[in-house]
Amino acid sequence: MRLSIRQLFFVFLFTGLFFMTLRPVTDPDFWWHLRTGQLIIQTHAIPLTDVFSYTNFGKPWVAHEWLSELFIYGLFRVGSYGLLVLVFSLIITGAFFLSYMRCPKDARPYIAGFSLFLGALATAPTWGVRPQMISLLFTSLVLYLLTCYRQHVNIKYIVALPLITLLWVNLHAGYFLGLVIIAIFIFGGLIEQLLVSVFKNRKTTVPSTKSLLSLSCIFGLSILTTLINPNGVHIILYPFQTLTSQAMQQFIQEWFSPDFHQLMWQPLAWLILLLIGFGMVGNKTISPTNIILTIVFGYAALISARHIPLFAIVAIPVLSEQIESLIKIPKILQASGKLITIATPLLLLSLIIVTFFRFHQVINDQSASEQKSFPKAAVDWIKINQPSGNIFNSYGWGGYLIWRLSPDYPVYIDGRADVYGDKFIYHFMNIYHAEPGWEDYLLSDKVDLVLIEPNSNLANSLRLSPLWKIVFEDEGSIIVSRK
Repeated sequence: MRLSIRQLFFVFLFTGLFFMTLRPVTDPDFWWHLRTGQLIIQTHAIPLTDVFSYTNFGKPWVAHEWLSELFIYGLFRVGSYGLLVLVFSLIITGAFFLSYMRCPKDARPYIAGFSLFLGALATAPTWGVRPQMISLLFTSLVLYLLTCYRQHVNIKYIVALPLITLLWVNLHAGYFLGLVIIAIFIFGGLIEQLLVSVFKNRKTTVPSTKSLLSLSCIFGLSILTTLINPNGVHIILYPFQTLTSQAMQQFIQEWFSPDFHQLMWQPLAWLILLLIGFGMVGNKTISPTNIILTIVFGYAALISARHIPLFAIVAIPVLSEQIESLIKIPKILQASGKLITIATPLLLLSLIIVTFFRFHQVINDQSASEQKSFPKAAVDWIKINQPSGNIFNSYGWGGYLIWRLSPDYPVYIDGRADVYGDKFIYHFMNIYHAEPGWEDYLLSDKVDLVLIEPNSNLANSLRLSPLWKIVFEDEGSIIVSRK
């Protein structure tokens, strides 16, 4: 097998990226996604109201990820956790590959590879088996198709966008991002036309009015296809309701702004700084479309950590273009040699072996990761002893209880914050932090069992109360029962 240095670098780059994405399933919401997929299969219906909690049972539920949940449960039934990890690692890798393909040809593979690696490091804390990764892939796909359309002005690149939106709106509420991106490309194209008409000497390729009109028609069709979903017009309002929820912004960690004092967010800081630095000294003019995309998604990333992968997908080609305008790769790195030809089979075999053992290790660590992140032993105790009554549970454990105990034990709360609403979440947090009146709230909510972390304020208060007794406790969880 004969590969050039460039080709070998490409193989190492994406094998390394795939290697990085392999990790056990630890997302708290994964479990209720899994149960929802199972429920849809069993009932042959998509739930429109809450069926998992006793506190909000029957409340309207916009199950916007229903198709992703079917996909997740289907993979789980066929290949358990191993297939889930494998497929979602490929999904994440695919999203970054499409971003890489948007980089200038002269920047590939080395400069584009550097930008991609930095973007991957910036987003690594958000990876996992979760519907958001499917939305990340679709975001990257839409950006790729629109970039190709801008370069080649061929309708074949955008004719599928309404169908992509149709599929996306049933997979995840992130479909809204696709519409935003199309709108930015239209608006950016209009700005470029305006700049050329004002500055006659401006040397740039400007999208024609005809191409913008064609894209506008596709945009309109894409909006119409969003209505083809089980939730009807409610899906249009859902993204705005989520983004404006004060409780979600205040209490849910992935909605927090990235804390740059933490090491895991330092690559994001470097990505932003390099974008600014090379943007100031680079020789290539950044198009208004890319400027708007970078600003919009950069702002979103600074507001909420869950938007960082979207920003990285947007930023990687922009950074690559600016670096490439200043740095030229030596020709020695463009060709191949006898040593590379001889070593290639051995290197590729080593990559396959290392990746296989990493995958095997991740699957073997799944049980330990579950034990560490969730109250596995406590749930086992409940299943064996069958205590009666309603359970008050930690927010992050609700999804796990839904998977392990539903329908025998409905949960108090879980990760579907949109179902519970801000008022109820604040009520839950008052109890969880043992604010004045917490015991009366548990009584009025008809709670008989409490399953929470042993070092929480509520656990410490329950230990002191004569009305409650500890029935189970280990290092990670405690079950307290009403006397």
